[in-house]
Amino acid sequence: MRTILVHADNDSACEDRLQVALDLARRFQGHMTLLIATPLQQFVSFDPFGGTYFAAEALAAAQADDIALESRLAKRLANEDAPWDIAMADGDIVGALAGAATFADLAVVSLPAAKDGPRGNALPMLAGDLAVTAAAPVLALPRGTGSLDCETPAMVAWNGSSQAAHALRAALPLLGGRQVVLVSVGGDDGDFPATDALRYLSRHEIHAELKTVDRGGDTVEERLEKEALAMGAGLIVMGAFGRSRLRETIFGGVTQYLLTSGRIPLLLAH
Repeated sequence: MRTILVHADNDSACEDRLQVALDLARRFQGHMTLLIATPLQQFVSFDPFGGTYFAAEALAAAQADDIALESRLAKRLANEDAPWDIAMADGDIVGALAGAATFADLAVVSLPAAKDGPRGNALPMLAGDLAVTAAAPVLALPRGTGSLDCETPAMVAWNGSSQAAHALRAALPLLGGRQVVLVSVGGDDGDFPATDALRYLSRHEIHAELKTVDRGGDTVEERLEKEALAMGAGLIVMGAFGRSRLRETIFGGVTQYLLTSGRIPLLLAH
């Protein structure tokens, strides 16, 4: 992971993202790119008669805020021992991050705050929206996560889908040297058996184990979270939106649940 993209904004969780990205850049001798995005469309409004209005003063204030943020970030990182740069974009946040992730190995974002706490500037489904549009895997950090413990176990949520397989491949650099457990709730129901995944990992000197569990009275997502907490997992690797994005948004699902309620860092890929 030599190129690490970081979502940079004025949210309180930005410092946590920076610290995790710095740790990863040092670990993999990588480079950080901090992206500040200002969605121009939020400054355009339309009236019922087809007229268009551009909030020039609000845009100027937002651009001034971005310049101030860039200055603060540059000062914050001036004495760090990992290379970095800061980029600016004027498109929507997901689109800007997805574009910048074209030549990145990892994108680092934050999960939203708990529903009963302050949400700051976090977008509720930023990690999920980015995971289905970006070429790079997405590392989504729960609020207050300022480090990524690479010694703790990693749990791979396995259902035999192509999304799960993609996430597993993308996570390889973060799986070496730690206990890795593939957890399947009710067994594989996809095209790719867990034995193939275990064989693939073993060829990368990662000797994982498979654990198949019954759902019991829980939903699949609740059971996965319980397994991750029970093993003390410091990372969950999972495919994003194995079912349709719309279906999960309306009815819920594993991705939706862990993106909005998760307490463990997620490595997502679609």
